[in-house]
Amino acid sequence: MSIWSRIAEALGALTKGEPLSAVFDKLRTPPERTVGFTIAVLALGAKMAKADGQVTRDEVAAFREIFIIPPEDEKKAARIFNLARQDVAGFEGYARQVARMFRDRPAVLEDLMEGLFHIAAADGVYHPAEDAFLVEVARLFGIGEDKFHILRARYAPGAHEPYAALGVEPSISDEDLRKHWRKLVRDLHPDKMIARGVPEEAERMATRRLAAVNAAYEEIIAERARMRDGVR
Repeated sequence: MSIWSRIAEALGALTKGEPLSAVFDKLRTPPERTVGFTIAVLALGAKMAKADGQVTRDEVAAFREIFIIPPEDEKKAARIFNLARQDVAGFEGYARQVARMFRDRPAVLEDLMEGLFHIAAADGVYHPAEDAFLVEVARLFGIGEDKFHILRARYAPGAHEPYAALGVEPSISDEDLRKHWRKLVRDLHPDKMIARGVPEEAERMATRRLAAVNAAYEEIIAERARMRDGVR
């Protein structure tokens, strides 16, 4: 059964009048939490779209930055977005419930934050309202400022800085830089993300994350090579 069919079942279990946020309290076991992860990204993404006023954006296209959504399942994804967008409750309640769901797996909360950054950057604009939204979600998730700045440097248009994207200082040696980059590549492998409970349908997020890390590393190496050539 696809993640989208499982999501439809989870939504179908809500009683009449229950808000979408109630679904998070019903998804407690590790298998169910893959459903919870997907709903959380879509629901918080909807709240973020509402926060920056860009509600006319092609939401499904933005979510395709993260998830593989077959054409026949697009309506299921769009339904979650619309339910969250129409819910009068603030995003803070959603974020707190998601934080409780994954309190024993903080790495999954970081994965979720990356998904939200992908959605924020999908239209090529990183709006101040989106930044304020993500800062508060990170706080509610218990994600520190250092990690948040790495994610912002990695994904936000206009905030790119290769050293920050890798989480290193410009003074790092070539050898230590390479060791750090290789460790990041190992730690960010899609298989590890899936093992944490992130759905396989989110493999695009893992692929883009590795691409961002590799691009930052290659940019630094190229710049250092140019600087050495200039010394000569």
